[in-house]
Amino acid sequence: MPLITAAFWVVKVLTTGMGETASDFLAHRLGPVPAVAITGLALLAALTWQLTSPRYRAPVYWTAVVMVSVFGTVAADVLHVGLGVPYLLSTIAFAAVLAAVFWLWKQREGTLSIHSIHTRSREQFYWATVLATFALGTAAGDLTARTLNLGWFVSALLFAALMLVPALLRRPLGEIATCWTAYVLTRPLGASVADWMATSHGQGGLNLGTGPVTLGWGALIVVFVAALALTRRDVEERATSPALDTALE
Repeated sequence: MPLITAAFWVVKVLTTGMGETASDFLAHRLGPVPAVAITGLALLAALTWQLTSPRYRAPVYWTAVVMVSVFGTVAADVLHVGLGVPYLLSTIAFAAVLAAVFWLWKQREGTLSIHSIHTRSREQFYWATVLATFALGTAAGDLTARTLNLGWFVSALLFAALMLVPALLRRPLGEIATCWTAYVLTRPLGASVADWMATSHGQGGLNLGTGPVTLGWGALIVVFVAALALTRRDVEERATSPALDTALE
């Protein structure tokens, strides 16, 4: 896993926005079902690449995150568009799934710390959590923008403000709760900004289109990930020891 630095949060937000507009682009061009199938296969390939890598590598890790973002968005949207599930219900359902994954992870491994992910089992729990957070964030963003009629721009401001909560309450919440709260909130934040940029003027957006926004955000991701791969500033130098895992727990 990468170190949690400012660059991590920047790239994380970029992947959420890129995943949102990429999924919309694919769903409109290919249809919801083919989009789910194609992105699901791409996600499987990306996660296989990540899980079989012997160590953290920025391009491998962020490729997996991007594909989780795209697939998670398509899957969440299909529930509403294809099956007619209300955004409020899907938000509650994905929140319950996320809570269940956290509970199982804690019961099995004894810790939810991102710094303790040094085994295959913990990494599998991590990616299940990431997928759940992306689906939850997608549903929550659509809930505020569409169901509550706040629009994409106001939704972005709302989630940006909510991001201050874990930052201000870091000490009472603790590092683990703070990290995962911020992780969940970055999804609707980035997605709302990207949707605002892509949607038409009639919907309160900048009317740039899903294709151009996807390419633009994707290019920024490539630049940041390339910089991380070259500088290795997000690589954690860790001496493996049982004492370290015990301290993290």
